[in-house]
Amino acid sequence: MDILYLNSRDIETLALTDAEIIGAIEESLRAQGNGQTSIEPRVHINPDPAYNGHFNVLRGYIAPKHVAGVKIVGDYVYNYKRGLPSEMAVLNLFDPETGAPYAIIDATAITAMRTGALTAVGAKYLAKKKNKILGHLGCRGTAFWNVVLLDSLYDFEEIRINSRRMESMEAFAHDLEARLHKKITITKDSRECLEGADIMVEATRLMEPQPLLKTEWVRPGCFVVPYGTICANEITLTDVMDKIVVDDWGQCKEGGKLGSLSPHVRAGKLTAETLYAELGEIVAGKKPGRESDEERILLWHRGLSTSDIALGQLYYEKAMANNVGTKLFYR
Repeated sequence: MDILYLNSRDIETLALTDAEIIGAIEESLRAQGNGQTSIEPRVHINPDPAYNGHFNVLRGYIAPKHVAGVKIVGDYVYNYKRGLPSEMAVLNLFDPETGAPYAIIDATAITAMRTGALTAVGAKYLAKKKNKILGHLGCRGTAFWNVVLLDSLYDFEEIRINSRRMESMEAFAHDLEARLHKKITITKDSRECLEGADIMVEATRLMEPQPLLKTEWVRPGCFVVPYGTICANEITLTDVMDKIVVDDWGQCKEGGKLGSLSPHVRAGKLTAETLYAELGEIVAGKKPGRESDEERILLWHRGLSTSDIALGQLYYEKAMANNVGTKLFYR
């Protein structure tokens, strides 16, 4: 029995297209909406507060793809000082009938891709058909794929970015301009970045809560995606929304320290009653998405194990078809 090992170079070689990435995530969300997935609550491992980081363990199953998986991802805020990604991950895929492992995958790039793809699929169903301006807070980790995949849908006239560190913004702008072949606007603060944008994404990496996304900037028709680890918005943000959508209410309703809308859950502003839908329900056609250009709609995603598994399975299938990767003897 062999296990296919895909390292970071293999992932680069396989080079999924934007459409393939979005399609895999959309398919997994449809399965979730149809009750064909199992998403277990994520668990955390906190080695030492002095390390300024922790591990997330995500577990799930997708029936239509006949795959179960477990991902372990480290989330270390100051890794950039060591020249390392803030998030590094490994994904294991298993046969759900026998429990046999068949793939071990470097999921660092997958973690960023699946997050950006979920933002993009959310926009496909919840944003207006035409969006000219994207405002994006946060310039590391998952930020690149947020912008790239959203732009693949809307071809924005203006993309604004903002972060605490100028070197992060400059590097981010350089990478995006090389990929998208358009000018990226570096802004002086969160207001210049977000106010007047059609789509607002908050993907910051704060250590303590700070209201960087102001409620008053949310105009009719805005699509807002706050998903930073620590809350970067105001407690009033949920008050102005016509619809609030999450990726998985089971994870979002915990109301712990982590999660951009966790304070809103603890305050009783976001509940099972005030929640409009899970995104999978909308993708599966169980509930309508955007119904008018005037709606203010918010999507909060905490990250789905099934998103990692869907992309991992796609990489596995593509690797097998193209003879990419290393086979490891298991037993």
